[in-house]
Amino acid sequence: MAVFTKEISIRWSDLDPNFHLRHSAYYDFGAQHRMELLTELGLTALEMHKQHFGPILFKEECVFKREIHFGDKIFITTKMSKMKEDASRWSITHELIDEEGNLKAKITVDGAWMDTKLRKICNPTPQLAMDVLHAIPKAEDFIIYD
Repeated sequence: MAVFTKEISIRWSDLDPNFHLRHSAYYDFGAQHRMELLTELGLTALEMHKQHFGPILFKEECVFKREIHFGDKIFITTKMSKMKEDASRWSITHELIDEEGNLKAKITVDGAWMDTKLRKICNPTPQLAMDVLHAIPKAEDFIIYD
């Protein structure tokens, strides 16, 4: 998969009193897009539930570049920006871009996997999780780290 991009629909409920996208909606769009990507690559929420593991975030940051308004045509892309070789820890970047190609916002998340029974950080299992993370499109400056 070279790129994972999807048009998002700005709902009236996503706006704040200033009539632009409220700050927390950006994070919601990122979370939804990450799960859609994992699902498309074969790692579904049901599979994670069966295997008792799931993603956990340590940090989530959004840099707001330009306002997004109701009716704007916006696309979100998701790319892996860095990852440990064993896929136990990772950073994912989302870009929200308008139809002219202008960057509206950039979301970066740093995460890992949690054993949902033990409630502790774990390495991804089964092999499917590692394979899926390695299959996520890579950012131009993607790095593998220790």
